[in-house]
Amino acid sequence: MLSEAPEHTLRMTALAARTNATLPRLSHVVRRLEDRGLVARFACPDDARATNAFLTPAGWDKIRDTAPGHVANVRAHVLDALTTEQIDHLSAIGDAILSRLDPGGKLTSRLPPGQQRG
Repeated sequence: MLSEAPEHTLRMTALAARTNATLPRLSHVVRRLEDRGLVARFACPDDARATNAFLTPAGWDKIRDTAPGHVANVRAHVLDALTTEQIDHLSAIGDAILSRLDPGGKLTSRLPPGQQRG
């Protein structure tokens, strides 16, 4: 999410909403990423009550370096094991679950047009 956000920055509340996480859970995850130098938090300049999360250059490097392997693993372990018909079923199942989890479409509203569900 941060890698796709403008300036690699989002308010913690927006990041929690987009990841369907509670704010305490997200804070725990972000703290662990901060410890590794991958994410930083700072006060929101527009609202002193809010905190922003920022993907650091080291975090961006980590995503860039690991994304190809992640995609290859998903393809090899999930998609390559399925027929075209099964992938269509999996897509329909995913859409049904997402509709239940996010009936208003908030999680997919920022996706590029070809990636939006529904």
